[in-house]
Amino acid sequence: MYLKPFILLVIVLAIISCSGASTETSDSEPDNILEGIKLKTIEGDKIDLTQYKGKTLVINFWATWCTPCIKEMPSLENAKKALEEKDVEFLLVSNEPLGQIRKFLKTHEYDVTFAKLDMPLEQLDIKGLPTTFIVSQDGELSFSETGAREWDSKENMRLIISSGKKEKMPI
Repeated sequence: MYLKPFILLVIVLAIISCSGASTETSDSEPDNILEGIKLKTIEGDKIDLTQYKGKTLVINFWATWCTPCIKEMPSLENAKKALEEKDVEFLLVSNEPLGQIRKFLKTHEYDVTFAKLDMPLEQLDIKGLPTTFIVSQDGELSFSETGAREWDSKENMRLIISSGKKEKMPI
């Protein structure tokens, strides 16, 4: 009675294993995260994140409907101002339609760079908002966290600076 489904399962598994499908990463995968994130400006132009190599980059993923995202924006702006001389750049990135982001920006004025994610959040393994990435000066993802923070606190600004260093401290 259960033999037919079992035989069918074995055949399907045999076909899959012979199909040449591979889970190995391809040579075309980016060398660092800056090459793997696709963004557009609020005007719709492509952003080349490799322009930020050599700087610490804080990328905050947010949405117009996300109350914790909006609540942490002033602290991101304050941290940006406090760290201006430390080669730290801030990008606030939403995956919502450009029109929706522009509408939000008409009623919320911040001195940070906003951008549109031009790929699915899932490709970056983002499962909730806000999510913040800190990319080191050599383009490697050195910090990732979901949840809001007070980014302008001394502790969190130290986190940004230490995560951005090219050379990691030994454990």
